[in-house]
Amino acid sequence: MASQDWVDKDFYKILGVAKDASDADIKKAYRKLARQHHPDTNAGNVASEKKFKDISEAYSVLSDPDERQQYDAIRAMGGGARFAPGGGGAAGGAGFEDLFGDLFTGGGGRHSGGYSTSGGIPPEFADLFGGAGGFGGGQSFQRGPQKGADRTASTSISFAGSIRGTTIGLREPDGEVIDVRIPAGIKDGQKVRVRGKGQYGPAGNGDLMVTVSVKPHDFYVRDGDNLRIHVPVTFPEAALGADIEVPTIDGDKVRVRVPAGTPSGRTLRVKGRGVKHAKATGDLLVTIDVAVPRKLNKDAEEAVKAFATATAGEDVRAELAAKARL
Repeated sequence: MASQDWVDKDFYKILGVAKDASDADIKKAYRKLARQHHPDTNAGNVASEKKFKDISEAYSVLSDPDERQQYDAIRAMGGGARFAPGGGGAAGGAGFEDLFGDLFTGGGGRHSGGYSTSGGIPPEFADLFGGAGGFGGGQSFQRGPQKGADRTASTSISFAGSIRGTTIGLREPDGEVIDVRIPAGIKDGQKVRVRGKGQYGPAGNGDLMVTVSVKPHDFYVRDGDNLRIHVPVTFPEAALGADIEVPTIDGDKVRVRVPAGTPSGRTLRVKGRGVKHAKATGDLLVTIDVAVPRKLNKDAEEAVKAFATATAGEDVRAELAAKARL
């Protein structure tokens, strides 16, 4: 800004505050006027656009203690007189810039790094206009075309659909059906983006964000990319060891080796038989449950009694008391 402008313009009057106004009063006045005359709320109003530039220019000076002091000094010394540019004028008479040039950085205007006095919004007031940012530096007051807002929706799919992937249809109020492709391996609560199915906007439609809920399965339980299952085995299988078959999500069966002496609750891992998607493949985690028969026939009962006699010297609860000590 030319120094002559500082003589000509009464920034206090533009903001409607007294010359001894506090910083808080200046900020309050600017906030009120900026909201009233901002171009976003006065599209095409030339008078408001000029007023907005003037109040932004005034605030940019009065909000800076050093520049406010310089402004007050120049106004007091200038007395409203007109000054010729530096280098001209009557003999022996220095120009305005010659007298006060040392007060400014680069011959006038704000310091480098400050916001422009040509009508920009100071950063601390960006919240007034939804973070619209400044308008200084020769930028247009008119925003460019905006993309439409996103919409949200939700859907529920089967466990199988989450594992293999599926496509569901969402019906709009007007009857239109939007196809939503659910990728294989999606987790409960994840979102799927359908591009161009949001709100209309001059720069293009927004997107539709679909939150996916996955129904639980009676057998498989998802744990990250792994799948957990419980498989019962007989006591002889657990005690002596055995090869058993367990089902997988692929529809086939896989053989799993149960080591001899496997206790109930031990988990065995089958590599690469979990959830498969573009980024990873999980494992199948098989938890062994030793099944106890509810009824025994006579031969089985005699066999169990014989086993009890043969193992009578073993105390499976020997270490229980020590573990229970506080």
